Amino acid sequence: MNEIIREIEAEQLKETAGDFKVGDTVKVYGKIKEGNRERIQVFEGTVLKIQGGGNRATFTVRKMSNGVGVEKTWPVHSPNVEKVEVVRRGKVRRAKLNYLRGRVGKSAKVKEVK
Repeated sequence: MNEIIREIEAEQLKETAGDFKVGDTVKVYGKIKEGNRERIQVFEGTVLKIQGGGNRATFTVRKMSNGVGVEKTWPVHSPNVEKVEVVRRGKVRRAKLNYLRGRVGKSAKVKEVK
């Protein structure tokens, strides 16, 4: 049974899943369906966490919108994610940046790798 599941999941993997890490500022180009039309909407923010592996891997991106924190979680290999573009690299020492949720202003920023 496990062999069958592995084969099906291997077919669904993307070749280029995006080369980003936790702490990076990224632009996620997501497909949105409105009625019978489909368009691409960009969501730009900081990657808080990457979890899971293989076909089930997901990543969470957080941005501030009108003073309110907005988080979205996407599957890495989803056909609804057109591409993930890295805007800038961040220097972090943790795998999950949950502490950023309670911060505002300069303390909510991640240092850039030079």
